[in-house]
Amino acid sequence: MVAAASAPGSRVGFETMKNISLHVITGRWFMVFASLLIMSTAGATYMFGLYSNYIKSALGYDQTTLNLLSFSKDLGGNVGILSGLINELTPPWVVLSIGAAMNFSGYFMMYLAVTRRIPTPHVWHMCLYICIAANSQSFANTGALVTCVKNFPESRGIVLGLLKGFVGLSGAILTQIFHALYGNNNGAHLILLIGWLPAAVSFVFLRTIRIIKVVRQRNELEIFYKLLYISLGLAGFLMVIIIVQNSFVFSGAAYGGSAAVVLVLLFAPLGVLIREELSIWKSKQEALNDFSKFQVVAENPPAIQLPAPLQAEISEPPPPPPLPLHAKAPTSPRKSDSCFTNVFRPPDRGDDYTILQALFSLDMLVLFVATTCGVGGTLTAIDNLGQIGKSLNYPSHATTTFVSLVSIWNYLGRVASGFASEILLKKYKFPRPLMLTMVLLFSCLGHLLIAFGVPNSLYISSIIIGFSFGAQWPLIFAIISEIFGLKYYSTLYNFGAVASPVGSYILNVKVAGQLYDKEAARQMAAKGLTRRAGEDLSCTGVECYKMAFLIITAATLFGCLVSFVLVIRTRKFYRGDIYKKFRDEAAAAESEMTTTNSASATITTSAAAQSRH
Repeated sequence: MVAAASAPGSRVGFETMKNISLHVITGRWFMVFASLLIMSTAGATYMFGLYSNYIKSALGYDQTTLNLLSFSKDLGGNVGILSGLINELTPPWVVLSIGAAMNFSGYFMMYLAVTRRIPTPHVWHMCLYICIAANSQSFANTGALVTCVKNFPESRGIVLGLLKGFVGLSGAILTQIFHALYGNNNGAHLILLIGWLPAAVSFVFLRTIRIIKVVRQRNELEIFYKLLYISLGLAGFLMVIIIVQNSFVFSGAAYGGSAAVVLVLLFAPLGVLIREELSIWKSKQEALNDFSKFQVVAENPPAIQLPAPLQAEISEPPPPPPLPLHAKAPTSPRKSDSCFTNVFRPPDRGDDYTILQALFSLDMLVLFVATTCGVGGTLTAIDNLGQIGKSLNYPSHATTTFVSLVSIWNYLGRVASGFASEILLKKYKFPRPLMLTMVLLFSCLGHLLIAFGVPNSLYISSIIIGFSFGAQWPLIFAIISEIFGLKYYSTLYNFGAVASPVGSYILNVKVAGQLYDKEAARQMAAKGLTRRAGEDLSCTGVECYKMAFLIITAATLFGCLVSFVLVIRTRKFYRGDIYKKFRDEAAAAESEMTTTNSASATITTSAAAQSRH
């Protein structure tokens, strides 16, 4: 009898746990955690410097060919228009599936090539492989990051800063996992890891990433702050462990321990978000219990005898009033204009632009030019850090320190600009384009330190350049979402990223690369030497990059002026309440839910009354 009595209770307990688990997995906050994990493995493009030498030696490439491979990587990593268009037509899990398949296939083909498991591919084959693999990053960004922005429209700056920050940390995270799993510096194993691990993470969380109806929460900002503190702890640990690993020889067990700490910190947000989802579940259950009590009272009201005419008046609803004779029949809504006929008639800022309206708007042109100058200049500095250090006679091991500083401060720039711009915008109406202008101006200091070769200043330059590079992205993507709306944000988000390879090609290849080679050829001629075919050009001294970074500084200052034009054009828009529309929509949804519950209660009450009569 005890077993029989406990069986129903255990069944009820199982159903309750099942419902709670389903609520947690399908909730908005668990989706944030899934997006954080996807972003934390989506930055493999930043790890090219760790395996590029292995590709160069394994396939016998010269430096020019390796640079071509690097440009293909940058092109694939930033041209995500296709992923944006696909996301406009399909749910996010389709975009994430395609990205995972591209990531694995591209890097796996590279792995087969460098390990000689397939015939040596042509150079254009390798460029295609790495372009496809790097393009998967835009699919991950579109599927996870864009979806999060749409689910948290009133905290978009914070969401962008936090998720893009984890992308900045992904290189350091994957490096720790690589050392723990493989215990060596084999470039082929690293290529294999960044091929299967990001794809596996995306596939695990495919169906949890989706658009969810926005429900406003008063403690939303507080939760994001908790996630920020955890990410700061992760970034701090990574910075310390990287410095320690560069100073001492680590064993396999030591690498395993550091990777375990990284994973614990990486999964720590899950506890915060599960607690929040359980709180939401408890609130819903309390509301349902209150509603059930109301139903019980409604089904058993006190017996009150009313006169028969009054009972009939209550039980039968009054007939609708007749339409006046002169009333016109409702007409069908006017057919909307074609997307090509209203290209140059955009809506007000903040409303949903079409893709063509946004692309042909002056605001987008101004933002694109500013991004090309700002991101292009900082990306040129990051790509050339190794060569800059070598030309200025820094020790060889200092290059690893420069890259680590850029990685950590890249993360700090992203989260700082995301959180700070959101707080300043809500409290003081401080426009995001003005903050972008200030970041561009700040990056000029790092460029000038490189140009004049101030002794031991490359460490400071790495911090400034890394912070500025990271800080620009959340601001750019938030500005796009605010000015042009969220309806076609998937495509417009990826269009904003196109400015990065454009600026990189102009300032890196055409300016820094050619001026470096010119100075190197001059130094070789001064020594009476002649360059042989296939021989690498090497330059030493401040003059190698001086003129290039003076030009880059001038281009960045021009970007500041262009960005300030956007500040002037949008000053009235940012003085207003740009999030009012989303609050009204959330309030309407809550009102609709309340009305539905009230209607259900009324129907239940009427049914109970009729059953008694």
